[in-house]
Amino acid sequence: MGVMAAAEPVTRDTSGEKNMPPSLRQLIREDAEAAFARDPSADSVSDVTRFSVGFRIVRAYRRQHWLYEHGHRSLALWLAKRSRIKYGADIHPAAQIGRRFTVDHGIGVVIGGTAIIGDDCLMYQGATLGMTGKHGGKRHPTLGNGVLVGAGSILLGAITVGDGAYIGAGSVVVDNVPAETTVVGNPARVVRTHVCPLVSDVVRVTDDFGKSWIMEA
Repeated sequence: MGVMAAAEPVTRDTSGEKNMPPSLRQLIREDAEAAFARDPSADSVSDVTRFSVGFRIVRAYRRQHWLYEHGHRSLALWLAKRSRIKYGADIHPAAQIGRRFTVDHGIGVVIGGTAIIGDDCLMYQGATLGMTGKHGGKRHPTLGNGVLVGAGSILLGAITVGDGAYIGAGSVVVDNVPAETTVVGNPARVVRTHVCPLVSDVVRVTDDFGKSWIMEA
């Protein structure tokens, strides 16, 4: 009787999985976890999924965007219209929104169809990513990673907001915003640089007259 050869271990090539885009389920789970991390009033992720209107707005967008990208444009737009009536927010299914996106409260948020939003961004109620009247091509803002958009702020046109920038509440932004800065006002102006390039624990603050001071973070 011959000796049976030992079976070789079966290995699975997972090198390509790291580069695979996240699934719809994974995106929604990350959104819920990000909303929980940013909401001191929530006791659990379950609280977020059951009671947060902002999370429900984002979840509805994720599903509608998936349909839009998979050829179900009319259904996606119809569901987006229902979401607008139900939640009082309007996110176009064609908008491209990165991972771990949070809408706080969410009422009155408007995001146009050519808007692009990076990862780990936070928007508050009443914020708008709109256009200036251009009716072709890229006509809505692009936000980098880690951008915060304050309540009631309005960003118009095909502008770019750099990584880590903060848009103060009620600001009107019609020009590009540098990375790692805070802008406020109408029209918005830079009032704070988050990180000093030479010393990491200080920031540069600029007043209305263009004067700057270095102060501790």
